[in-house]
Amino acid sequence: MANPPARGSLGLLLTLAAAPWSASAAQSGGCGHSLASGVRQLVDQGITRVYRLSVPASYRPDVPHPLVLLFHGWGGDENEFLGESKVTTLADERGYILVAPRGLGSSTPDANRNSWSFRGSTTGVASGQAICASERTPDYTYPSCRNLSRSTCSWTHCQADDVAFTLALIRDLESKLCIDSGRIFAAGGSNGGMFTWELGQNAASATAFTALAPLIGLPHRGFADPPAREDGLPVLLITGSADRTVPPGSWESPAATTSSDGDAYFYTSATAMMRRWGTANHCPDRGRPATPFAAGAEVSAECRTYCGSDAKGWSETTGHSGWPRVLDCRAPMGHEYGLHWSWPLILKFFDAHSKRSPRRPPALE
Repeated sequence: MANPPARGSLGLLLTLAAAPWSASAAQSGGCGHSLASGVRQLVDQGITRVYRLSVPASYRPDVPHPLVLLFHGWGGDENEFLGESKVTTLADERGYILVAPRGLGSSTPDANRNSWSFRGSTTGVASGQAICASERTPDYTYPSCRNLSRSTCSWTHCQADDVAFTLALIRDLESKLCIDSGRIFAAGGSNGGMFTWELGQNAASATAFTALAPLIGLPHRGFADPPAREDGLPVLLITGSADRTVPPGSWESPAATTSSDGDAYFYTSATAMMRRWGTANHCPDRGRPATPFAAGAEVSAECRTYCGSDAKGWSETTGHSGWPRVLDCRAPMGHEYGLHWSWPLILKFFDAHSKRSPRRPPALE
């Protein structure tokens, strides 16, 4: 994928009032323990993985705290989100624990082009078709994928199962910190945003999360699967209408899109994903156009939802009630994060769905 450093653009952040957490939180086995912020390691699948942890200054070992996993973009690392102090400041104010793991590189871990793997990205195909126009796309295939790739469209590592690693990381943190096991969220940018969809579509991991927030990241064409749970899974999608790397497509257009920033990868459109996930979340407006949603005056994006009856908008007086389960926000920006408004929006969305306790998978019970 072209120009990986541009995928980690960061901005200044707005501040929000702290949100109270329910006394009925589901305590993890790590309650009674503490862990300091910093860069740490976890051995999983025979590989030493690196992650950066941010624990709020207000952390109490006897109070379950919500957890957000943050996945960087292609070529990024654990500092892409947490290297911006405003990200941690805003999370601290709301009592969130943040963890930003590092993806794996093109050869040995962390060599270069750190990435997250998901269906299609390693083999380079979907339903027997290449996920890119190979004649217009450089061959990014990692050495670890030489025996697995089925086209030159392969572009992420093949060293380990990143879904399994994510679950192992959650288990490890739940044993060392007082985490509310009913409030575990995932967000990611670009390649990390694409992986966030995989976490919701994979039956092994979908029940571990309360809500997701992919940022400028969509699945490849052919992977418009619903969440792997019968009761659905809330999702906030943030994209850039001028994004040439992962274009969301036009409103109400389910047609696949194609990148045009030096390669030609095929992606599922934002509308196709929102319709599919809206239906899976039992939204009442199935088959109708998405309706506008008032996400807040500070949000630099147009937001729409297929969950019309939920769309009461944000109210500073009533708090986070009335937020839809599926929300599509598109900003007049390119392949950038816009964190000065998108990060507060993500935390608002997570707050709105913080009372929705997921079924815990056997591996995490």
